[in-house]
Amino acid sequence: MVSKGKNIMLFAGNSNIGLAKGIADDLGLPLGAAEVKKFSDGEVSVSLGESVRGRDIFVIQSLSQPTNDNVMELLIMLDALKRASAGRITAVIPYFGYARQDRKAKERDPISAKLMADIITVAGANSVLTMDLHAAQIQGFFNIPVDNLLGVSVLAPYFAKKFGKKPENLVLVSPDHGSVTRVRKFSKFVDAPLAIIDKRRPEANQVEVMSIIGDVRGKEVLLIDDMIDTAGTLCKGAEALVEVGGATKVYACASHGVLSGPALERLEKSHISELILLDTIKAPENAPEKIKFLSSAHVFAEAIKRIYEDESVSELSSVQ
Repeated sequence: MVSKGKNIMLFAGNSNIGLAKGIADDLGLPLGAAEVKKFSDGEVSVSLGESVRGRDIFVIQSLSQPTNDNVMELLIMLDALKRASAGRITAVIPYFGYARQDRKAKERDPISAKLMADIITVAGANSVLTMDLHAAQIQGFFNIPVDNLLGVSVLAPYFAKKFGKKPENLVLVSPDHGSVTRVRKFSKFVDAPLAIIDKRRPEANQVEVMSIIGDVRGKEVLLIDDMIDTAGTLCKGAEALVEVGGATKVYACASHGVLSGPALERLEKSHISELILLDTIKAPENAPEKIKFLSSAHVFAEAIKRIYEDESVSELSSVQ
């Protein structure tokens, strides 16, 4: 068992410097001196600029685009810290990439999320702090402690302030059957009825909406998901809610804005009036005005503080 190191230190890769600085500012700490760059051939180079011997280290790095570059930065930073005799190393991964590959969907498929868990552990992490894993069972892929924070704790208060805690004309919508639990947790903050979009996905990044379970006619609706990638699912769901279900206005929120491929163009043209995302992934510079980002820095900072002080982190995600 790894004991707690002495004196907390924060380090960050290049994936989301803004969030890392926000976490550091919230904790009243500087980011550790580290040079993370690439050699001319594209290989990642990491050089620590100060001693970490015996320290309690937290490495902040989202595994977002460019995913493989950011993965390698994290792994090499972990290895550098381990070889520099850090006391305890926590990988703070606001967005955990490869999480959607959590099972064999067909024969001869890899389970890439399990591979990620293995290599992060081998690289030197003693524990992991993340937010809204796409599949909760990924925590079991690790043989080290994993704390999985809930984005609902940041998103729901925003909408509770916007609509009130018990709005009369709002329906919370799950984009599929798998997200119902997430929506129910959201309803602890915003007490509104629930609807579900029943969909069929013929292949990756394509979705065909089949029907809407629940009454949204004449209502404002809030679509709640964990991540938005190409935005095909979200935009088709919003279209169905308005054109089939009869909803009057569509809002949406998610913890992770992957926003790859045609996502921004789709969102700009969609029925969605406002989309709220967390800053677990660096915001694109050309995001439409309808997309707003909320800071998750305080939640991560509080979790880091509790981990360092050996206090309960589950209280931060205690919504049942």
